[in-house]
This record gives sequence, C-alpha cells and structure tokens, in this order.
Amino acid sequence: MKKSLVLAMAMALGVTASAYAANPFSDVPAGHWAYDSISKLAAAGVIEGYGDDTFRGDRLMTRYEMAQIVAKAMAKGANVDKLAAEFADELDALGVRVAALEKKADNVKITGQFRYHYESMKQDGVKNHTNVLRSRIWFTGKVNDNWDYVGMLENQQYLTDNAGNEDTNFQRAYLQGRLGGLKTVAGRFNKSRLAMGDIYGTRFDGVDFTYGKQVKLNAYYGKPTNAKGIIGDAGKFAKPDHAWGVNAEAGLGKNVTLFAGYDEFKANAEYAGVNGKDKIIDAGLKFKLGKNANIIGTYLHTDLDGAAIGASDNGFIAEINYGGAKANKVGSWGIGAKYYHTPAGALVGPGWETANALGTSVANNNWLYVEGAKGWYAVAKYTVAKNMIADVEYWDMKGRVTDVKNTVLWTGLYVSF
Repeated sequence: MKKSLVLAMAMALGVTASAYAANPFSDVPAGHWAYDSISKLAAAGVIEGYGDDTFRGDRLMTRYEMAQIVAKAMAKGANVDKLAAEFADELDALGVRVAALEKKADNVKITGQFRYHYESMKQDGVKNHTNVLRSRIWFTGKVNDNWDYVGMLENQQYLTDNAGNEDTNFQRAYLQGRLGGLKTVAGRFNKSRLAMGDIYGTRFDGVDFTYGKQVKLNAYYGKPTNAKGIIGDAGKFAKPDHAWGVNAEAGLGKNVTLFAGYDEFKANAEYAGVNGKDKIIDAGLKFKLGKNANIIGTYLHTDLDGAAIGASDNGFIAEINYGGAKANKVGSWGIGAKYYHTPAGALVGPGWETANALGTSVANNNWLYVEGAKGWYAVAKYTVAKNMIADVEYWDMKGRVTDVKNTVLWTGLYVSF
C-alpha cells in the first residue's frame, strides 16, 4: 500500500492536529491531495520523515511500519479501532494491547456461502437426480478472550420438481476455545475423520479436544447425529447412538506425515435384539510431492460381526491430489482421485456425497458402507472468479459382498462472502 494513501486513511479515522500545521516535508507540495492530512499527522507526532526532510510517500510500507504509526495514533487518543484490529498481530509484537478494540470492532462476524448443485445418481440400477440451491450463514460471536460461539443457519431450495419445496434449519451451534492447552469444541459441530470425512464427516453432538502442533492428538465423545448404520449382532442393521475416538498425527521429516486412529460406534438400543459395537482402526501415511501434490495411503480394520454377511474386516483407501482451487486466486485449480477398498462398517457416516455413492441399494435394501465398498472417485475444481469456485466430482462404487453398483455425478458452483 502506498504510504500517502495509508496516512490519509488514518487521518480520516480521527487523528487531529492544528489545521494550520506547517508541512515539514520538502517532497510534499502544497497542492498535493494528501498535503493537509500529512501536515496534521506530522504536527501530532504520528509520522516522521527521513533525515533529508523528505516523506517519500510513493514508497510501499511494510505492515510493521504501519503498525508503528497506528500505535502512535492510539497513544494520541485517535479513533483507529478498525486499523488496530487489522494490525493486531503487529501491535501485539510492539506491546500494544488491542484485545478490547478487536472485540469492539468485530464482536460478531458474519460470513456465508451460496451453492448451486446438480447431482445425478444411479443406485443399483435406479436413476435419480437433485437440483438444489443452498445458502449458509455463519455467525461467530466473541464470548471472551478465549472463547467464541459459532452458529450456522442453512436454507435449501429444492428445484428438482419445481414444486417450490424448501427448508431452513439451524445446522450448527457450538462453543470453540481453549481449556488450558486443549483446543476445545463443544455442541453441535461438524466432525471429520479421515480425509474428506470418509469414516465420519457430518454433524456431531458432543465434545472434541485437540492438543499439540508438530505432534497432534485428538479425542472426541458424543452422539453421531447423522450416522448411517453399522452391523449389529448376527449381521442385523443398526444405527449408533453414541461414539468416541482418539487419533494422532506426527511429521516424519519435512514431507511425510504419519497418522493413526481408533473409533468406536455403539449400536442404538432401540433396535430390538441388536447390541453391537463397530470398532474401527486406521493407520496411514501422507507423502508431500513437491509444492502442489500429495499421496495418501490408509489401512482400515474393523472389529464387528461382519462375517454374518460374508464381509471382510480389512481394507484400504489410496488418494492422490494435485494443486488446489483457492477462492482468492482466479484461475487456480486442483484435481484429485481416490480408490476405495473398504472393510465392512468402516464408513459409518461418510461426508460429502460419498454417502450417496455408498447409499441404499434399492433392490436389496442394503448399505454399501455397511458391507464394505470398492471403487473410485475423481474431482476437478477451478476458481472462475474471486470467491467463486466450480467443481465436478464423480464416484463409481460397488459393494464388496453383493457387487451392487452405485454411481454419482456432481457439479456445483460455490460463492463465498
């Protein structure tokens, strides 16, 4: 940012001095558009020139230099709350407290996303499609220096049959903050296990704790609100009513990350005669290939009564990604692919549209994520304009026991604000 422009902004936010202050800088003529602002700021002691009596207003400033100016303006009693919030990190480094200013300027932050999607599905030979507009509004309110409240309101307009159907729900409501060294989330939030939430990746009612940076440990407990199902006693279908898990990841050098986890989902007691636990173990490695690519390999093992339906309790997921579509970078793009060979019960509540790719077999009333699945997934995303990303995704999955086939084609446009 040009130095003279930034100073004029600071002046507009409340720095005052004598209107007849003399201009001390030889390179700022009286006819310059910023002459009055620069003169007043200099007289107030907020800005200083160079040893040769020049201001050099066309020079680009660093954020640290701007933070020094904001700090001086604050000391003079200037109303610069917005600038103080913007340069909070640099001001903290200078020993200037801005927490109160940040809370005053941004106590409640509102963000959102608008999405249009078209989805075509074929589940066990039966075709279906959806055509939906979805809006999400996020509210983040500061409770205190350590805690925030987050809520999310969602509206969906179903355009498939032109009947005007829609619904609005309060989808998220949770507190996030720190308990000592633990990053904590409590309430109804989105819980994701594995990349893209393959084990679980949807709403969860409970608590979640994370500790560490280089070695990251995580633990959670609660109700898997959108869990699809597990295998109970004698191969009976059941839905879990509570779950807990622990997982960890650690860097092995610069380009390799090791991860492992344990998840346990308990069958819902409302299903008569069903009393099962779905225990899932995962372990894997993520390899970073240069700046823009990575490969992920994950081994999965489950411990449940899968033998009752002839299912396997071992499997894996292999994934490769290149690039990435960034909302603030027009023209950026990314592609990726995955191969699934999952064991029975490993994908309890898969996120994204993987749930449809592994969903109900209409003919057999079966669930591919219960019996285990094999198949592939591909995605391509492109930033068409700032904060506007288009994508195309495709799943081709089969059951490992029944050989039932499901396919899903997804196209979408995401607008964030």
